[in-house]
Amino acid sequence: MHIIRQKWLDLSFLHWAVEPAAVAHYFPPGTRPDTFEGRTYVGLVPFRMVMLRSFLETNIRLYSVDTAGRQGVVFLSLDANWLPLVVGSRATLGIPYRWARMQHQQDGGWHTYTSTLLRPHSKASSKIETQVGERLEPGPLEHFLTARWGLHLHRAGRTWYMPTEHPPWVLHRAELMGFEDRGLFASVGLGELSRRPPDHVAFSAGVPARFGLPRGPVLP
Repeated sequence: MHIIRQKWLDLSFLHWAVEPAAVAHYFPPGTRPDTFEGRTYVGLVPFRMVMLRSFLETNIRLYSVDTAGRQGVVFLSLDANWLPLVVGSRATLGIPYRWARMQHQQDGGWHTYTSTLLRPHSKASSKIETQVGERLEPGPLEHFLTARWGLHLHRAGRTWYMPTEHPPWVLHRAELMGFEDRGLFASVGLGELSRRPPDHVAFSAGVPARFGLPRGPVLP
């Protein structure tokens, strides 16, 4: 049974490789950092979403695997410019959405995403500019980063797995043309990442996606 249908559009994928131990404390019980060649990754993904209406989102995410072997993502933050979604997702599923003022501009293959948190005690903001290149044939790393079929949630003191379905990504190479981080990574405790460029950048025009009912709880 699918409870949520979305379209994810104009996504830029920025990824930083990190040591698993450096981020292990972010993972809910029953999950741990998923790794590729001994490293795990922090993803920063700005994009457009369509769900009842069109809006913008920028998320910071980690890559997880649980005790049943299910691979997924753990969201540290999801900034969006549609307040009803922010409030509803936090209240019902405990997903860490945050309200932000956001813009997305496209000029040919050049994409610019800007975001400023609308919170009383945090004005964290970012500007991301990417230039889309040729079609990218996904390799093992691209599959690791994008073929994630669920997310792990911590709700009511337990960890749940929410399955996701979508077609395979059509990826393109992309170059990071500009990146201004004024407190975005620091707002989730990863401020050191803003001092170095990402290890992997890609782009996709998007996919439709469906979420199923949360499964679990995940055994510790």
